[in-house]
Parts: sequence; structure tokens; C-alpha cells
Amino acid sequence: MQYLNPKTLKSIFLIAIAFIICNSAYAQTPATATSAPKTPAATVTGATAYIDKFFKTYEKDGTSRAIINIFKTNPLVDSTSLRGLIAKIDTTRALIGLYIGKELIVQRKASNSLVLYSYLVKHQNQPVRFTFMFYKPKNDWVIYRLYFDDQVDNELEESAKINGKTQ
Repeated sequence: MQYLNPKTLKSIFLIAIAFIICNSAYAQTPATATSAPKTPAATVTGATAYIDKFFKTYEKDGTSRAIINIFKTNPLVDSTSLRGLIAKIDTTRALIGLYIGKELIVQRKASNSLVLYSYLVKHQNQPVRFTFMFYKPKNDWVIYRLYFDDQVDNELEESAKINGKTQ
């Protein structure tokens, strides 16, 4: 049986370490301008334009026009479900007062083809939340889902609890 000399082991060890360091340094070189991935903002510009248009219409022309306009991007949407959503929002708007503005709560990107935006929508008496999900099957963004709820304050309160128990 033949054993390796400690000097030989040391040389092999140093070569292996040098290889690992060089390999990881190469892997972490910055991407060139031509191979750099698109930033989330550049990828979802069309989606945010739809959202901005939605809120302008929501303020000036009302819920019905805003919902119908944004869902024109998706021909597969059932008009019955749209009527239900419009009725729910209009009923809530009658109770919460005039629209004041919006603030982005969160933006999530599952991929370059599926994004989500959640907004705190400020009204005179209480906030509500609109969550928009957009899908890009080919070249254009389409509204995929639109959620509306008035539970954002309850979720915030719940998140402040330790282990789900009130102190």
C-alpha cells in the first residue's frame, strides 16, 4: 500500500482551494449590459400603466367603468362575475366615503410573466385594498385576477400579535 507524502497532500489541497476560489469568483462576475436581466420595473411597465389608468377611471368615472376597462385586456372574463365585483365595490364605496388616493403595499413578481400589485386605497372613512394580478402569455399584459377587500386593517392588527395571542 502506498501513502501520499504530506507535502503532496498539501499541494493537492492548495490547488483544490485555488480552483474553488477562482471558480466562484468567475461565477460572480457582473453581467454585461447585453446579458443583464430585465429589472422588475422594466418588465411590468404595461401592468402599472393599466393600474394607473384604473385608479384615474375609478376616481373620475366610478367603479363600473374602471372594472370594465381593465378587464377589456382579458377576453375570457365572465361578465357575471364582473357585475358581482362591481356591486360589492359600489356597496362598500357608499359606506367608506370619497376616494382620496392610493399607496402601494406590496409588489411581487413570480416570473417575467406573472406579477402582483397590492394597493391600500384611501377613502374618506376607511381604507380598502385592491390586489391586481397580471399575466403576460405572449407580448401583452392581461388582468388575471383582481381582488378587493376591506380586511387590511384586521391583517395588520393580527400581524402585531405574538404567537396569535393578544397580550
